[in-house]
Amino acid sequence: MPYVDADGARLYVEDSGHGDPIIFIHEFASDLRGWEAQLRHFSRGYRCIAYNARGYPPSDVPEDAVLYGWECAADDIAALMRGLSIERAHLVGLSTGGYAALQFGLRYPEKVGAIVAASVGSGSHPTQRDDWLRETSVLARIFIDHGMAAVAERMARGPARIQLKYKDPRSWQEFVARLRQLSTQGLAHTMARCQAVRPSLHDLRDKFAEMTIPVLLAVGDEDATCLETNLMLKSVLPNAGLWICPNTGHGINLEEPTAFMSHLNQERADAELFRLDLK
Repeated sequence: MPYVDADGARLYVEDSGHGDPIIFIHEFASDLRGWEAQLRHFSRGYRCIAYNARGYPPSDVPEDAVLYGWECAADDIAALMRGLSIERAHLVGLSTGGYAALQFGLRYPEKVGAIVAASVGSGSHPTQRDDWLRETSVLARIFIDHGMAAVAERMARGPARIQLKYKDPRSWQEFVARLRQLSTQGLAHTMARCQAVRPSLHDLRDKFAEMTIPVLLAVGDEDATCLETNLMLKSVLPNAGLWICPNTGHGINLEEPTAFMSHLNQERADAELFRLDLK
């Protein structure tokens, strides 16, 4: 299996297709398998790269919690690009992956053609911040004490997750099965050292106001914890579009894969999101 060396961990990578590179960055509650529909679609015309973040087997699961800081998530994208000899790429990230993509855009703007940030903003809004800090601390402990088999289905029935079960029971069952297979230690460290302590997107308004990278924001209208933050991002990012998908929760690429890919294609056609010189 192909791996790329990052600082403190090896990252498992899947690479398919030819053309301008697109890097897919998964969410907290899944791994690269959650991008399967998008990888099959876009690898017809692009080089599609998906990887498992540190803490998500078969990538390494470091024992030291310090190796899971939120900065690592952005720097791991840079390590991936170095390992694959990629100078610039488009980034498509979901939730935690979308947060990493935006942070990468701030830290390495010269390496990014365009960003799709889907379902970003959990715990960022000022009214949510205190609850977020409490909940992430509790969840990190639950993963260790109870294991993924005990909590996977409960997570998948959350208020921003249950929409997938109603729309596509088969896809929801696959989502639950993937959750059960994730590393409890990896999730606990990611929750405690990355999710819980990462800066709020609202605190980065001034930096985003100077970021000229084209960005497509995508969020479901039933993803209550993310909606207002996406409106804020739309208002401050100079070159951003916002798609709000109706009757949709947090897993927007799983709930509405056709619409998700259609909007990426439409953005490419209308705003030339993906028609950038990456050489």
